[in-house]
Amino acid sequence: MSRKLVGFKMIDKGIPRHDYEIVNAEDEIIGRVTSGTMAPTARIGVGLGYIKPEYSKQGTEIFIKVRNRNSKAEIFKPPFRNNI
Repeated sequence: MSRKLVGFKMIDKGIPRHDYEIVNAEDEIIGRVTSGTMAPTARIGVGLGYIKPEYSKQGTEIFIKVRNRNSKAEIFKPPFRNNI
């Protein structure tokens, strides 16, 4: 199955971490986080992950499973430093 590397920023509170699942609104797994952290100046979680290409458009709503809870995130084009 084809995957695309995308950046995302968290809308809900949470810090994305390596290997967390990325899911859609129906709770179907659409990818995995490759890396994530808290952006210190913006104080929001940001990360990168491989997802299905149909979810890769900037502004698309996705969810990151943080401790078995779906936390809302948004596809966001890196670099993060100028766009958050």
